[in-house]
Amino acid sequence: MSLEVDLRKKLAEFNLDIRFSCGEEIISILGASGAGKSMLLKSIAGLVRPDEGRVVLNGRTIYDSAANVFATPQQRRIGFLFQNYALFPHLTVAQNIAFGLGRLDKEARRRRVMEMLEKFHIVELKDRYPPQISGGQQQRVALARTMAVDPEILLLDEPFSAVDVYLKNQLQKEMFDFLKQFSGPALFVTHDIDEAYRLSDRILVLHRGKVEAMEDKANLFRRPPTLAGARITGCRNLAAYTRLNEYEIEVEDWGNIRLHSEQAVPLERGFVGIRSHHLYQIETADQVNGFPVWIADTSDAPFRMTFYLKIGAPPASPEDYHLCWEVARPRRQAILDRTPPFYVQLDPAALFYMND
Repeated sequence: MSLEVDLRKKLAEFNLDIRFSCGEEIISILGASGAGKSMLLKSIAGLVRPDEGRVVLNGRTIYDSAANVFATPQQRRIGFLFQNYALFPHLTVAQNIAFGLGRLDKEARRRRVMEMLEKFHIVELKDRYPPQISGGQQQRVALARTMAVDPEILLLDEPFSAVDVYLKNQLQKEMFDFLKQFSGPALFVTHDIDEAYRLSDRILVLHRGKVEAMEDKANLFRRPPTLAGARITGCRNLAAYTRLNEYEIEVEDWGNIRLHSEQAVPLERGFVGIRSHHLYQIETADQVNGFPVWIADTSDAPFRMTFYLKIGAPPASPEDYHLCWEVARPRRQAILDRTPPFYVQLDPAALFYMND
């Protein structure tokens, strides 16, 4: 099972220009709003016609602008789970699942619908209408309808955005279990970094219509290759650097500090990043990459707290800070009770370098 994508399309604010390939795996697509994520899925599904390019699914060309090939959505055998599920409110659950099965005779269609109802544990809902069932049940119905056509690939456009946190966790587990059994590529659009990491094998980062990165999820979070990739994967500590020698840099925007790195510094000038949980409290500043810091501001969450730190001098305002530092909430009060400054270390093994 494989998918090859090479697409270009002129949009209002930028040009979609995307090339990638994948096999039997789950690919999460991360990107800011308006980056082209949904347009990419619609182009693969045949709901939108690109300006030029080629899409090959399992060796079968479903779009080729040069050869004037444009298979209809029905011909592509692609399962598309929309953000709002797109169920027909005037059709029952069973009728919704049967909607794409017009090629089958009546008895074969009935058997296929019953198979999907049983597979997704929604037999008791078959005669109800979408407004009469919960959000989680609607998602199961939508997924059953998607799988009823026996798709070669799954496209999922933010399928958890319409449900609450408790239900979302439950549905993510069910979706992950289901996707592990699916024998084909699955492309999964999301804004949620944790969701992308939890559900996917690789992550594709889309920025203004172009692929910024497409890597194993652990590698991407450990060392994102570009500034856009670092931002979209949630890194909050990013700054320009100047290389001083093979293993040292100077960071002007963090108070002209010198940092030692365990990996060789790749460029004379570029960007350095460190994730907010890779800062560690230390007792003195005489350790490698240890600095005195003052708290400029804080941001509380149920289980973690973010400290906004200024290096080297007291802050003039809550906006006068260099670094974000995340700690478990039970440590909050002990840190707040300390007389400033206290000391933190920027882990030399956790620094990573990027192009812009």
